[in-house]
Amino acid sequence: MWPKISLNYSPNFNPRKRSKKNIKFIILHYTGMNNQLSAINRLCNIKSKVSAHYFIKKNGFVLNLVPPLYEAWHAGKSSWKNFKSLNRYSIGVEIQNSGHNNKYENFSRKQIISTKKLLEYLIKKYNVNLKNVLGHSDISPDRKKDPGEKFPWKELAKSKLSLWHNLDEKKLKKKRLVKLNLFEESNFVKNLNKIGYHKISKKNFNPQKRILIKAFQRRFRQDLINGISDQECLEISKNLLKS
Repeated sequence: MWPKISLNYSPNFNPRKRSKKNIKFIILHYTGMNNQLSAINRLCNIKSKVSAHYFIKKNGFVLNLVPPLYEAWHAGKSSWKNFKSLNRYSIGVEIQNSGHNNKYENFSRKQIISTKKLLEYLIKKYNVNLKNVLGHSDISPDRKKDPGEKFPWKELAKSKLSLWHNLDEKKLKKKRLVKLNLFEESNFVKNLNKIGYHKISKKNFNPQKRILIKAFQRRFRQDLINGISDQECLEISKNLLKS
């Protein structure tokens, strides 16, 4: 069953129409604003120069701000695998949530139900690979944390709407905080690159690595985000690459 969608026009988009085939990704965000109406107004204010294709309210209502075949301005500086500037290749979905800089709260049940319905609709219509349903923190880990560790990626994966590992959780936790040797550490970073996260430059390598690990944990190990790789993280990364 497709979600009920209301139109709420935003002027912030590239007027050049793109091909349906150009849509490769769906990027999920939170607004990071306490006030829902202010968030909608910002996305529809021409001076803000930001927008998204869809907005999901606290009550689960879905607004269509920009037609999907036009490029909305939601991703900013971003990359995933060989793609850069993902606005050109993606559909952006903003979900109302105050975010980490305010009182980061759980997403409402109605929001999750609507998100799942919307994803089911978009994935089918635009033939999007489940591996390409991503969070803003995946494609811009040095700048963004959204939708964050309270977003139910695992639940989405159970409905075949996103990627998750299929490892036994109890066995996996026994490997938590177990240190990696240098060879394993190198392989883990390589795995992150293979999954899609950007490569780390030699300049400021360790701080960048910590940011990247936090992004990975925020997505795939949500109950402990410490920026430190361990055997648990390594096993998850290896399993994801088998998907």
